[in-house]
Amino acid sequence: MKNITVSVPDEVYRAARIRAAERGRSVSALVADYLGLLADRDAEFARLREQQRRIVDGIESFSAADRLGRDEIHERAVR
Repeated sequence: MKNITVSVPDEVYRAARIRAAERGRSVSALVADYLGLLADRDAEFARLREQQRRIVDGIESFSAADRLGRDEIHERAVR
């Protein structure tokens, strides 16, 4: 585990200490949780971007003129 030093205004630090105390945690734990969420969010975004790329690459041909009729749409509906 790495230690980091972060400088914040006094009022931000005070609010963070209060929030941490309300949750029974340390300010360090709150910051670590937040940074972990950021990393998870970035990883999830990258996963979804890759999934989108695979789906788009898998579309061989598409034409707006290839429309289904109303009856065909209802027949294909998942029930």
